[in-house]
Amino acid sequence: MIDFSSDATAIRDAVRGRSVKAVEVVAMFVARAHQANAQLHAFHEILEEDAMAQAQAVDAAIAAGRDPGPLAGVPVAVKDNIATRVGHTTCSSKMLANYRSPFDATCIERLQRAGAIVMGKTNMDEFAMGSSTEHCAWGPVHNPWDVSRVPGGSSGGSAVAATASLCGVALGSDTGGSIRQPASLCGCVGFKPTYGRVSRYGLVAFGSSLDQIGPLTRSVRDAALTYAAMAGVDVRDSTSANTVVEDPLGELEHSMKGLRVGVPHQYASQANHEQVNTIVQRAFDRLKAAGATMVPVDLPLTDVGISTYYVIAPAEASANLARFDGVRYGHRSAPRAGDTLDALYARSRGEGFGPEVQRRIMLGTYVLSAGYYDAYYGRALKVRRLIKAEFDKAFTQCDVIAGAASPIPAFRAGGMTDPLQMYLCDVYTVNTNIAGIPGISVPLGCIGVEGTDLPVGLHLQAPAMADAKLLRIARMVEKLHPEAARPPNKYATH
Repeated sequence: MIDFSSDATAIRDAVRGRSVKAVEVVAMFVARAHQANAQLHAFHEILEEDAMAQAQAVDAAIAAGRDPGPLAGVPVAVKDNIATRVGHTTCSSKMLANYRSPFDATCIERLQRAGAIVMGKTNMDEFAMGSSTEHCAWGPVHNPWDVSRVPGGSSGGSAVAATASLCGVALGSDTGGSIRQPASLCGCVGFKPTYGRVSRYGLVAFGSSLDQIGPLTRSVRDAALTYAAMAGVDVRDSTSANTVVEDPLGELEHSMKGLRVGVPHQYASQANHEQVNTIVQRAFDRLKAAGATMVPVDLPLTDVGISTYYVIAPAEASANLARFDGVRYGHRSAPRAGDTLDALYARSRGEGFGPEVQRRIMLGTYVLSAGYYDAYYGRALKVRRLIKAEFDKAFTQCDVIAGAASPIPAFRAGGMTDPLQMYLCDVYTVNTNIAGIPGISVPLGCIGVEGTDLPVGLHLQAPAMADAKLLRIARMVEKLHPEAARPPNKYATH
């Protein structure tokens, strides 16, 4: 029998082995999610009826002797910017408050074919713009370790759902760290695959050259299992990679002999929280004791990643969000006598978009405007190539690059009012997206901050298309940190 400490692999095995029915699993997690959501606010919608119908189909397949799939009976919480036929797809924005998608994203289709069950849509920073999940039209999400603190963002609801065992696995999207940063702050595994490895069809676009869908899970094996079900070329996404996907599960439990871990001195900045640097160094010591070689590498463009990102991403967001005009898509303001079309657009967007989204649209529009394009956007694209070349050079010396996923642990809600200060929370993750390489955050354990235990994650990055190798190394790190515990179970009694 399973319980809430079970990961997705254990749930799958129990369902396939007929020791528990998929409908029982769904009923258990739905009840827990309803109870915990009152305090944590991870879900915008819990889709009980639809989830039970999917679970009945899985149980029927097993009873008929058919293969139910590698994720049979596993309840999945889906970030609310990933299109699903069931429920709404709102991007946590008033602009899409009533939107229902007529289709499923490719990743949802593939997970359901693998037997997984969509159980709900999770809250997020509006249109995936934020690092705290406070910029959510439906209210902020709370960290399960301490509800007075943020869970990170923008995939904060998914990180909380995975960490607090409100689902089997969760899906997030990552444009500059939006899977890995909340995974670090909440204490779960957050994996951003190589750009193009998982289809973006059905993901509401923020920064099209940066966005990537990935899993948030309670174990590295679950991340590998979920990734394996989703990865692969998709004719509906021209940016998906038409290359063979290596099996991420085959050698997952085998430690890499001769592992070379790149350690950039830029990642051990004095701007980091002191205890973050300490726990990351402890992880390096354990890797070294396990036989890994720690290799100093230089990534001098680390500090320009944020400024590069905040030209490229808002520019792409400005173009992508232009479709939400209140006429063809999205919230439409009540008409007023004498309205011009421009006035209707402006009022609809002013009412539908929150402050952070408006800020980034204006920034993106500015850097793309006549007279400024070359000075900002064109220059940012040149720096992007340099950042990619910098990683390529570093990976000639090492197999993986390691450092803190976030410079600080979870901060108090409302405690970071300066947008620039918030943007710096992603200083170690944005360059992964700029370079198009895979990254993962693995829990290391907790540090004590103001009398509260708060988790810290180790961020690992690998060359493009080396996703299977990255997951294997992440599993090594996970096995070296058995003390990376779950948060106190005080939000649900089921």
